[in-house]
Amino acid sequence: MQGIDNITRRIEADTQAEVDRILADAQQEADKIRANYAAKADREAADQLARGKVLAQERVHCIHSATQMEARKLTLAAKQEMIDQAFALAVQQLLALPEADYIALLADLAVQAGSGTEAILLNPKDRDALGQKMLKLANKRAAEIGKPGKFTLSPDTAPIQGGLLLSDGAVEMDCALETLVELQRAQAAGEVSRLLFP
Repeated sequence: MQGIDNITRRIEADTQAEVDRILADAQQEADKIRANYAAKADREAADQLARGKVLAQERVHCIHSATQMEARKLTLAAKQEMIDQAFALAVQQLLALPEADYIALLADLAVQAGSGTEAILLNPKDRDALGQKMLKLANKRAAEIGKPGKFTLSPDTAPIQGGLLLSDGAVEMDCALETLVELQRAQAAGEVSRLLFP
């Protein structure tokens, strides 16, 4: 019986050795798989972090660009408003000319723009206060340069701040101060901008 016990012990020892070898191989394979997955997870985490940093930098760049664009827009709007105010002030200064200078300005506008026979329309205030004086001067100056000098003062008034309209039947010439200043704006806006924003 002892022989059978020896054989059984040997079989058990061989079996245990085989089991230990299989377990060691399995453990080694499991460690290798775990190391591969850990390395893969680390690579993916690093890739995600790098992509996240790139996306964050792109977002910061976009926000910075949008902020700069908005700041430029606001600056441009403020400059445009100041230019608008400068031209509005020009109209106000023309309207605030001393009476004799303002009358001379209106007469000169009529003579330069008209043929000398048109009806002159003024705003209600100018018509009542200056109409006859301006008409007399306009006709005098028109005659001096060889035009008929037959302007008339229209009984109608014009909805303008200052200046005048010349009417010859269906044709009307706009010599309102606000219109003339606006026409000069296209030519003078660059110079005004340089003066306001050196």
